[in-house]
Amino acid sequence: MRAFSYERPASIEAAAQAAAGMDGAKFIAGGTNLLDLMKLEIERPTHLIDVNRLGLDRIEATPEGGLRIGALVRNTDLAADERVRRDYALLSRALLAGASGQLRNRATTAGNLLQRTRCPYFYDTNQPCNKRLPGSGCSALAGFSRPLAVVGVSDACIASHPSDMAVAMRALDAVVETVRADGTTRSIPIADLHRLPGDTPHIEHVLEQGELITAVILPKPAGGKQIYRKVRDRASYAFALVAVGAVVQPDGTGRVAIGGIAPKPWRKEAADAELPNGAKAAAAKLLEGARPTDDNAFKLTLVERALSAVLSEARG
Repeated sequence: MRAFSYERPASIEAAAQAAAGMDGAKFIAGGTNLLDLMKLEIERPTHLIDVNRLGLDRIEATPEGGLRIGALVRNTDLAADERVRRDYALLSRALLAGASGQLRNRATTAGNLLQRTRCPYFYDTNQPCNKRLPGSGCSALAGFSRPLAVVGVSDACIASHPSDMAVAMRALDAVVETVRADGTTRSIPIADLHRLPGDTPHIEHVLEQGELITAVILPKPAGGKQIYRKVRDRASYAFALVAVGAVVQPDGTGRVAIGGIAPKPWRKEAADAELPNGAKAAAAKLLEGARPTDDNAFKLTLVERALSAVLSEARG
């Protein structure tokens, strides 16, 4: 591991200013992803800014009837919160489907949203990867691509986003709150937080240098039947091949987000509109423009079948 400096700022504003004022600075909280990447020399921060003591670890009701989830709320605590289990069961189930109990005890809400891909070529520093080293090429295009993305991809990158929690947040229409280095704040719909790869796959989100996530806002409960179904190679501690997060109302209407198939949590409102017409119609909208490889073309069928199972469960 390379040498780095470290500080523990006293305020949110000081943390954002410190990150903006130094090239190579990174925020650290749980560290469940960043520390692994530092050990592999994929991430090489020159300065770490510890944000664990900034009071961002609370879950609070909002005046609009939703929840404000602090950026540092641990995944275990979020999944176990009585209000989340009662009103946002999709989120609780998605969290419990991710990682292991030990990792959930450390992983944070903001860190989960910003975790980096598990593409094997991103982790192999002997292989070209545009996400790791811009302009070097994408080894996955002609290599092993079974777990990777089929929609939202480009000629520069076909990596998939690994988060289960983000899929649930997308289906629930969450909004991400941030603070910039100059003290200004902004609210980013989660639909707009992550970027598609295009020609710049190393730029994964819309946050500016020094911009710190402070909370995630859930709107008032959507009701309906909330289901999270994760299809993976083994029953635990594995990333999704396909995951379906759905909120289905008694009349068959609803919303659905898909994980494991795109560089970001994947949702299309046109697919939501097709839910009353069944899984085949909704999947067709979700997968418009898909560019699968020979290795992962099976995901196109798997999306439809997983969605069909979810809709069947929602109907009881």
